[in-house]
Amino acid sequence: MAVGTDTDIAIEAASIPLMLEDLNSVTDAITMSRKTIRNIKENLLLEFIYNTIWIPITAMAFSSVSLVLNALRLQKVNLK
Repeated sequence: MAVGTDTDIAIEAASIPLMLEDLNSVTDAITMSRKTIRNIKENLLLEFIYNTIWIPITAMAFSSVSLVLNALRLQKVNLK
């Protein structure tokens, strides 16, 4: 980490440049990064649950509707 008053080389080399000279912003950056990682993990879990539960249910519903609609086409057959 580099503070905004450091040399340009130090700021360019730092992974996280701090624009403020306050060192409390270091703990804020760490807290924010931890919360961001937690949020990413929660999103991945929710997406996994969605993909394993809702997509198959939706696919089954769509499959059932398409089968019924296809079967209803038989009503239009005109037998003479």
